[in-house]
Amino acid sequence: MNGQEIKAALGRNIKFLRSQRNFSQALLAEKTGISITFLSTIERGLKYPKPAVLAKIAENLHVEVYELFKTDSTPNFAPIIIENNNKELLSRLTKVMTKRVNSAMEGVFHDFIN
Repeated sequence: MNGQEIKAALGRNIKFLRSQRNFSQALLAEKTGISITFLSTIERGLKYPKPAVLAKIAENLHVEVYELFKTDSTPNFAPIIIENNNKELLSRLTKVMTKRVNSAMEGVFHDFIN
């Protein structure tokens, strides 16, 4: 996957998640501290935000940063339904996976913006 494909996936996912939460571009831009124009260029796959901005976008969309880079053709951000006895295990697993994926994505993201 090349840099342009990653930018396109990032933009698609941000737009998808923003729409799912009924956020306008203006609202997400305001919450994130960027202009609507810049958010639009990100959603169209034309630019990467800086890591701090990317983190604020993820925070405001209530996802982890790595989820913004998913490349599935149909992103699935629906909550996982689990049985009560598996919640603790899933919680621990999610924390470990999130930490590792965020670390890996930070390296990939850094390579593409430099």
